Amino acid sequence: MDHAEARDVAFRCHRVLEPLHSFVYFAPEAEQELTATGLRPGRMGYFASRAAPMGPVGAGVVAATFYNFNPELVARHIPRAWTLASPGRILEARLAAADAGLRRVLGEELITSPRLAEAAELARSAASVLSPEGRPLYAGHAELQWPSEPHLVLWHAATLLREYRGDGHIAALVGHGLSGLAALITYTATGKGFLEPVAKTTRGWSDEQWAAGVEQLREQGLLDADGRLTSEGTVLRQSIEEQTNASATAPWRHLGAEKAARLHELARELSRHAVAHGAFPDGIFATARA
Repeated sequence: MDHAEARDVAFRCHRVLEPLHSFVYFAPEAEQELTATGLRPGRMGYFASRAAPMGPVGAGVVAATFYNFNPELVARHIPRAWTLASPGRILEARLAAADAGLRRVLGEELITSPRLAEAAELARSAASVLSPEGRPLYAGHAELQWPSEPHLVLWHAATLLREYRGDGHIAALVGHGLSGLAALITYTATGKGFLEPVAKTTRGWSDEQWAAGVEQLREQGLLDADGRLTSEGTVLRQSIEEQTNASATAPWRHLGAEKAARLHELARELSRHAVAHGAFPDGIFATARA
């Protein structure tokens, strides 16, 4: 596949694999498993479980690698989380949550199906060529052991592909001069991410901080008076997405067009089933997942 096709495949496969990883951050199983380790209910489990592959890092590292969260929110939970449970124990709990959650939203028939096993094999192959250079959050996850059961292999592969892409996305945001808050506001303005109230709440930004960020983006000509993207803002977001896709082509070039298309087909089926069976709460995304 040529570069343009690889960028398109990178985006399309990301869209259908992403729900198979990110559902765990909304799963009741995660709250149950993570609080059982000693972590406090609420946001602490998210920050600790996603950062744990990097070890007991400080709040600054988590804020830098997660990027669009308010650092003040991160600092409420990190590094305190590491005094309550070790990163290794937290990772065990997250994997247990992924196992239970996938069984709930996919059902045993799909969990044990040849289609899921095939998707897991293809996704693992795609992830096998990823390189850690300049990808700190991916690098931490890449050092974890692979699980053995196919549905967890698929979840782990989707996680590696997601964090690899995410690290590249942050590089694109930095290169285009967008802070974490500016990135969140402009992405929300595209209508493709969280609804605005959810973006503020989950990322820890106050109404005042959000309003100040919006005003700054208006002054830069990226948002109009109604908070919508201007033509300049639209071009900027498109450029960021194109660069993100361009830096995420390696796994799909390795897999090849035919196998990538097959993984897309399988992952789309699995993600749609998961979403239809409660993978995400209602009312948080502006558009449907998968």
